[in-house]
Amino acid sequence: MSDATTSATDATNGNGALSAARPTEVSKLDRVVIRFAGDSGDGMQLTGDRFTSEAAAFGNDLSTMPNFPAEIRAPQGTIPGVSSFQVHFADYDILTPGDRPDVLVAMNPAALKANLGDVPQGGTVILNVDDFSKRNLTKVGYAADPRESGELESFQVHEVAMSALTQGALADTGLGKKDADRCKNMFALGLLSWMYHRPTEGTERFLREKFAKKPDIAEANILAFRAGWYYGETTESFATTFEVAPAKLAEGTYRQITGNAALAYGIVAAGQQSGLPILLGTYPITPASDVLHELSKHKNFGITTFQAEDEIAGIGAALGAAYGGALGVTSTSGPGVALKSETIGLAVMTELPLLVIDVQRGGPSTGLPTKTEQADLLQAMFGRNGESPVPIVAPCTPADCFDAALEATRIALTYRTPVMLLSDGAIANGSEPWLIPDVETLPDLRVEFATEPNADDESGEFWPYVRDPETLARPWAVPGTPGLQHRIGGLEKADRTGHISYDPENHEKMTRLRQAKIDGIDVPDLVVDDPSGEAKVLALGWGSSYGPIGAACRRVRKLGMPIAQAHLRHLNPFPANLGEVLAAYDTVVVPEMNLGQLALLLRAKYLVDVHSHTKVAGMAFKAEELQDLFRDIITGTISGKKGGDK
Repeated sequence: MSDATTSATDATNGNGALSAARPTEVSKLDRVVIRFAGDSGDGMQLTGDRFTSEAAAFGNDLSTMPNFPAEIRAPQGTIPGVSSFQVHFADYDILTPGDRPDVLVAMNPAALKANLGDVPQGGTVILNVDDFSKRNLTKVGYAADPRESGELESFQVHEVAMSALTQGALADTGLGKKDADRCKNMFALGLLSWMYHRPTEGTERFLREKFAKKPDIAEANILAFRAGWYYGETTESFATTFEVAPAKLAEGTYRQITGNAALAYGIVAAGQQSGLPILLGTYPITPASDVLHELSKHKNFGITTFQAEDEIAGIGAALGAAYGGALGVTSTSGPGVALKSETIGLAVMTELPLLVIDVQRGGPSTGLPTKTEQADLLQAMFGRNGESPVPIVAPCTPADCFDAALEATRIALTYRTPVMLLSDGAIANGSEPWLIPDVETLPDLRVEFATEPNADDESGEFWPYVRDPETLARPWAVPGTPGLQHRIGGLEKADRTGHISYDPENHEKMTRLRQAKIDGIDVPDLVVDDPSGEAKVLALGWGSSYGPIGAACRRVRKLGMPIAQAHLRHLNPFPANLGEVLAAYDTVVVPEMNLGQLALLLRAKYLVDVHSHTKVAGMAFKAEELQDLFRDIITGTISGKKGGDK
């Protein structure tokens, strides 16, 4: 530990950055988990995002977990209306947003009650006491003030009058009480920035840019931010500050990125690497809408975004663009996939490249719009009439969404097929550092369009269903190409010629050809992480379960217990070596945020009695719960062989 330095009385370091004027004890930590919580209108998402951005700029590894209600403005001061943002930052590589917050910032009683159960004993709780009125306490079911009832005795509690202090700091700005109170989230951000030695210049610059058209609001937020910082350094309540050093990551240029933004950038890169124009035909839906928002900013890269009147029109436009020689993309969530299913089947029949992004959320029906789930796997696999096989690709982290988008595009263009890309809410809204790749390392996705007739008779016609002998893909002919007139559509086509056919033998042949094309897609072998080489238990996951499974495996190995881990990116077709991998372990554990959909597919295809561990709570797995599961299976406390569903 060392003392913080002191600076001039104006508490700046000469270049506008805030610095400490009072010596404090500095505790060096390797990791911290902070959760900001308040009403959905209190700006907790903005506060958490700004703290995260500064952690990223400082060089920490990080992972975030936003959590907010589906309503635009849920009832104020109620538990259903609580919005929170959790950020885990560290001086080493981390895999999850953290199981439990070391620090909880609660802006009102509802935020405290909704989140206190996650705070470990001895954790820090910072309360905005101005909102702890009798009315607000009663609204969430507190019979007595928890500050006085003993409920908070096992925590380090700091009571801060954030609302009053913010209004005092803004007294000379001319803002009304209501507008001034809206700045209290910046007070909280300033206080936490002081506690954890976060940079400040970026936040002040961000506020000036965000409110460039309302400079008085920008300056009010900056004043509140500084007031929080000054409060930390002048009050006696906080005698200790904390430092988390930058992480030692691979060399390169990093930026903080969310899963949805990474998907959008991956699509932009796919357009550049393929040389094709891109049309995103879509309809806004949580949690996928940010893909549309981000792509709409990149028209200069040949991106056209079309917000259609509904889901069906959106995918129809995307498929039409594919027919016209563009890369068609549509984005949605599970309810939208249901509406798009017939057009996905049409894309299967017409054998055109189409990228279908499904950012999964809790269901069924409207379900849980802002909560995460992995329950669309069987829908992606089978959710169309007839035999309509499509490849399925699933990213595992926010940054991985970039590579997954490129991989899904590779498959779509190479094999002339729609591809389902299964992200989920945890990945889409979460963020982490992304190592910006060298453009030279990106895959070459260029395609060759048909330019000459290809009939094997003397007619000189173009036959749209003559297949490449290696990929079984049919030729892609841009409408208007001289001599390549052809017809495609949703009625069964005759092999090679593409004429409408009701012949039973032809339908059998075409159905099997379409399936064989998907089965033959070239995907990488499954990689297994088994450091000891002695593990008898394999933890197998897909999607956003990657982080919790990986963190749990690290913990189990530290306990001296060997365990192997593998993660599936390609869910249809499976990697060629998957059966061999499954057979190599006595027990295969499959954690999923559904009722066992991947487990069902594995059991059916490989006749492996996997141990299915399921969760459908709208929240991601915690590493500690998977650690306990893996430990119990390894030690034989619970059986991983029979009756393994949990």
